[in-house]
Amino acid sequence: MIKKAVDDLHLMKLIPQALQILLNCCLILLALILSFLLVKELIDFIDVLSKTGTSDYKLFLANILIFFLYFEFITMIVKYFKEDYHFPLRYFIYIGITAMVRLIIVDHEHPMDTLMYSLVILVLIIGYFIINITPRERPKKPWFEMNKESE
Repeated sequence: MIKKAVDDLHLMKLIPQALQILLNCCLILLALILSFLLVKELIDFIDVLSKTGTSDYKLFLANILIFFLYFEFITMIVKYFKEDYHFPLRYFIYIGITAMVRLIIVDHEHPMDTLMYSLVILVLIIGYFIINITPRERPKKPWFEMNKESE
């Protein structure tokens, strides 16, 4: 009976470790694919710059922002491994802001859509501000339990 409980406990510890290894391998593969696409985007960017007489600034800016999106995703994966398997929320906010700016630059024919994209950027910036003013360390007890002790 005790041996079965020990085996079950060992199995319960083994499952999360195996899933973490699978996740890490998939993230490494994703980082390699994103790195390849980043280099491809850089080549496309150089191609747009090398064409003489190209004045399509929308394409130029869209390529720059796509480049930064790839760059931010790769940076986020690197941070995941450096911060003990944790994705920092601020990187998702950076990516969201960059994506919205790209949408505004590329697709700005409809004023209501542009206004909505701008409001999304404002909400993301407010969220980033809230993340920065909140303490990183969480209290040991929830706030509603602390008030009961002081009464």
